[in-house]
Amino acid sequence: MWIFNKKKQDKIAKAIQQQTDQSYTAIVTRQFRKNRLAVWSLRFFVIILAFALFADFLANDKPIFCSVNVIITNEQGVKEKKTKIIFPIIHQYFVDLQLSKWDEVFLTQDWSQPSESTFTYNFVVFPPITYRPEKTDVANASVGPLSKQILKKHKSRHYLGTDHMGRDVASGMIHGTRIAMLVGIVAMSIATFIGILLGALAGYFGDTRMKVTRASVFLIAIGIIVFVFYAFVVRGYIMGDNIASGYLFYEMFFNFFLFVIIMGVSYGLSLLFKSIPWLGSRATIPMDIIVMRLIEIVTSIPVLILILAILAIIKTSSIFYVMAIIGSVSWTGIAKFIRAELLRVRSLEYIEAAQAFGYSEYRIILRHAIPNSLAPVLIAIAFGIASAILTESFLSFIGVGVPPEQVTWGSLLKASRDAGIKAWWLAVFPGVAIFVTVTIFNLIGEGLTDALDPRLKQ
Repeated sequence: MWIFNKKKQDKIAKAIQQQTDQSYTAIVTRQFRKNRLAVWSLRFFVIILAFALFADFLANDKPIFCSVNVIITNEQGVKEKKTKIIFPIIHQYFVDLQLSKWDEVFLTQDWSQPSESTFTYNFVVFPPITYRPEKTDVANASVGPLSKQILKKHKSRHYLGTDHMGRDVASGMIHGTRIAMLVGIVAMSIATFIGILLGALAGYFGDTRMKVTRASVFLIAIGIIVFVFYAFVVRGYIMGDNIASGYLFYEMFFNFFLFVIIMGVSYGLSLLFKSIPWLGSRATIPMDIIVMRLIEIVTSIPVLILILAILAIIKTSSIFYVMAIIGSVSWTGIAKFIRAELLRVRSLEYIEAAQAFGYSEYRIILRHAIPNSLAPVLIAIAFGIASAILTESFLSFIGVGVPPEQVTWGSLLKASRDAGIKAWWLAVFPGVAIFVTVTIFNLIGEGLTDALDPRLKQ
């Protein structure tokens, strides 16, 4: 009896496993694994992402861990030693977040050569590269990877050479990886949000399915006019001064919440007029036409020219502005993908079943339509990250939008142009990094394209 039940359980488990293997995710995963280039590209992406996340532990002038004897003066004026165990890189994170402070002893000291009157090491572990990307080593300026170098105690070799200011290229490459990944991921997150929002509204509602009361149309239109007048006319000078002073993100968030509040008030007021026959009757909004015309306007302007025009009015350079601007102009492809998918999905049986149950349109969009339409968006995101990295590298190369002290792959290429052909390492290493990273994301995108193609499912 026990053997019979065991066999029955094994058959059930095998049937469940076979059913799981035929799920959409399993089919896509299996199809993706057949593309060896895409699989290896994904593995290399994980390695690059690890370099970006742990850049501070790979290239830094502060130790990872150290045990120090701190020289302090007690209340009687007598100097004495006090042993401390410190994780300086981790502690610096808390200092940057204003959650902690450095002791006065460590503020002005060079961690590689501390003065014996301040502290001495009992034990210390430095990163493999003991340089920050912005730190200069004048004694080793413009040295190549194979050239003779003047090294101090606790200082590693400049494995990939230095630029004309003595900044370590290897450190700049590692921290430039973080900048590249940050720009690609943050910019495409912004683009994905905007693209999915507008594309979903256009694809699901089309030109005939979005019906709102006339009161809502009029009051929302008035609300938009009030928002534009207050945000860009009344606060025009204030906004200009804030942007020039480096508060672009503050203005973006302020205007976003202001827009949400005004739209909420406008819609709330429109509910008061529902009882009036003419104002309460419903009007049709051609959402698809509106979104598609907006996409045509954005795509008709060259992206680089649009980015340069926006950055020209921002006096304070910041990599975060570059991320926000790239993301704000890169959403059109995602919007087209999600629109096309929702035009197909909205007529399927499960959407009709949800409508029959009386679910609201927005619940159907958020919980049923969009989750089943995101597959092509992954392809657009993969190619979009590669495009964002290239755009940031170009902007860094021409010295626009990125602070001069910020070391990126593009800024290293710019240094190679200024230094000439003799400093070949300044062109080769960042150039190869850009080429490899962009190729990796393109191969991942091609792998997703093949894996998500229904004609290739077996």
